[in-house]
Amino acid sequence: MSVDTTLLDDLEWRGLLAESTDRDALRTALSDGSVRFYVGFDPTAPSLHMGNLVQIVTAMRLQRAGHTPFALVGGATGMIGDPRDSGERTLNSLDTVQEWTARVRGQIEPFLSFEGENAATMVNNHDWTAGLSVIDFLRDIGKHFPVNRMLARETVRRRLESGISYTEFSYVLLQSMDFLTLFRERGVTLQFGGSDQWGNLTGGVELIRRAEGATAHAFATPLITKADGTKYGKTEGGALWLDPEMMPPYAFHQFWLNVEDEKVGELLRVFTFLPREQIEELEARHAEKPFLREAQKVLADEVTTLVHGEAETANAKAAAAALFGGGDVTSLSGATLEAALGEAGTVDVDGASGIPSIVDLLTLSGLAKSKGEARRTVAEGGAYLNNVRVDDPDQVPSAGDLIASSWLVLRRGKKRFAGVRVR
Repeated sequence: MSVDTTLLDDLEWRGLLAESTDRDALRTALSDGSVRFYVGFDPTAPSLHMGNLVQIVTAMRLQRAGHTPFALVGGATGMIGDPRDSGERTLNSLDTVQEWTARVRGQIEPFLSFEGENAATMVNNHDWTAGLSVIDFLRDIGKHFPVNRMLARETVRRRLESGISYTEFSYVLLQSMDFLTLFRERGVTLQFGGSDQWGNLTGGVELIRRAEGATAHAFATPLITKADGTKYGKTEGGALWLDPEMMPPYAFHQFWLNVEDEKVGELLRVFTFLPREQIEELEARHAEKPFLREAQKVLADEVTTLVHGEAETANAKAAAAALFGGGDVTSLSGATLEAALGEAGTVDVDGASGIPSIVDLLTLSGLAKSKGEARRTVAEGGAYLNNVRVDDPDQVPSAGDLIASSWLVLRRGKKRFAGVRVR
């Protein structure tokens, strides 16, 4: 099998190597043949998010370069959760973790290839952890972990003052045991994860050295932050979820479309498979004419297509165009409309009592502050129903005006719009 010897250079250029064990040894290993590597995902929520997507895309890069992925879903570690700076996690029930494990596994699988010489393998650490006795765990794993080194871990150090349970304190032992198990049983010699996992990653490397006298490798990807240093992945509605039921493709596309000018080049490097020349050309054009937002448009299309497919990307773009008067809003699906209008604001009305007039709807939706202002908006030609200009302020929408049997789209001027859901 041919292995891409430029992989590490590409990872470095894309800014994906925040930390690593011996860089020269890692480069040699990645150049000598297909390396078996693993990356883990704990099911601490019903969906993966933007931070997990960094790891998924990185795993894809390694597999495309000829290396062999083992994607681990933490059915066991997900019962505990890695220590956070903000305090103890809420422990979820076994049933919840099992359900989330299945969901997370289903989200990861479409991104990897399970055929060919370097076919991916899905594993669950619950398989080798559930039957392990406490005595065996302490004797075989715990004895290799000096407490002073565990106390020196950055997250643990920060938590010592506020308090940390033994459960979360011992998480590093479980993740390190995963690496040792995959090393012994599957020949896995490389693990990577986010830079907040660096202590866990090196813990596994050290455990393999102590228990087996062998060398293993690890690297960490950077945490993705906004220009002001705060974490990405949080929107007004919550985390940037990959599950379309938790974050509709329209909202997902809009997130990437609206990233800061200072960060768009970095995000293109991390999250897309565009070649270096194309990304650098985009950055140059963006620097000259940032108001065109060409780089953001390419980023949004590329990442939304990667996660949700070409059809959903097309739907998201069509919805945005239609809402701003550039397309046929009546052709949009109810789900796309709900997602798109949710970003702008919606109001519910009781259809059994009759649909209110345009003036009342403009007022109810907040597009006009008063009925008088609503009437002036109509008179000035600035009111639209489903992208059709309204001339009569007393017009009452009919059932035939409802899109997807429930929705009306109101617009005032070129950019202000709102949704009305008729129940």
